[in-house]
Amino acid sequence: MSTPQQPQRYTWPDGMKSACCISVDVDAEAPYLWARRAGMTPFIGQLEQRRFGPRVGIGRLFDLLASVDIRGSFFLPAAVAELHPDIAPAIVGRGHELALHGYFHESPTDTEEAEFEDALDASIDRLLAQTGVRPAGFRSPGWEMTRPMLAALAARGLAYDSSLMGFEHPYEIDNVVEIPVHWQLDDAVHFKFLGGGGDRWPPASTRAVGESWHAEWQAHHETGGLFMITVHPWIIGRAARIAMLRDLLSRLREVPDVWWASAAQIAEFHRSSSNAGRFAVESAPPPGIGPRRFKRN
Repeated sequence: MSTPQQPQRYTWPDGMKSACCISVDVDAEAPYLWARRAGMTPFIGQLEQRRFGPRVGIGRLFDLLASVDIRGSFFLPAAVAELHPDIAPAIVGRGHELALHGYFHESPTDTEEAEFEDALDASIDRLLAQTGVRPAGFRSPGWEMTRPMLAALAARGLAYDSSLMGFEHPYEIDNVVEIPVHWQLDDAVHFKFLGGGGDRWPPASTRAVGESWHAEWQAHHETGGLFMITVHPWIIGRAARIAMLRDLLSRLREVPDVWWASAAQIAEFHRSSSNAGRFAVESAPPPGIGPRRFKRN
């Protein structure tokens, strides 16, 4: 039986102990449109919830990040860029990173390989046309990936993916740099509530989430990991939640040995650092076991 090895510690630039990245998934109406692609309904309640993001939430996030001097990574579905053509230029104009997040936030489990590639190419073209900046990274809707999806990203020269959770720091999977995420650090897990009887639990309190995220940061900082928060303007943009996030980021900004960077900056550092290749993995699934056989003693 093999003995588990001691995990290798990731090395950050300039002697920093850990890194922080604030990522924003600007989903807005896109997932709603994808889920109803066979036909829309006359109801507007969920649409109005989601449109709070482009109307109010994203502006609050812009102001918050400016107040604590943080440049975030904004993952924008191309359909949202199409419906709200001012958003992509605003992201770039404020010095944030603009990255890919599907066209209609299409789920990989509902998308054929060719359809994914068409959506990827159309998304790159849409964001490039609106901003003059070619996105460097991709985040899969629903944080699910396949080997062909990774291959498609590599074939297009994208610098990184940010959808998987194989480490708590950057690594490579199928030769694609992965900037990992974490469900506990996603605001939707705690706050998303659509109404209509389909929700499984009520939204969490802002205080409880703020304390949980701070505890997560402390653990990532001690182990030298990447603290990657993922927020959605239509969810985190509510007043009390923005206040909670402001308090948290203000506290973290006081810690001196933390590297604050965008996902693209982290990917660029990883490729050129001593970390490259140290955490490389392949995505091949294990072989199936076929019909189960059990030995009797």
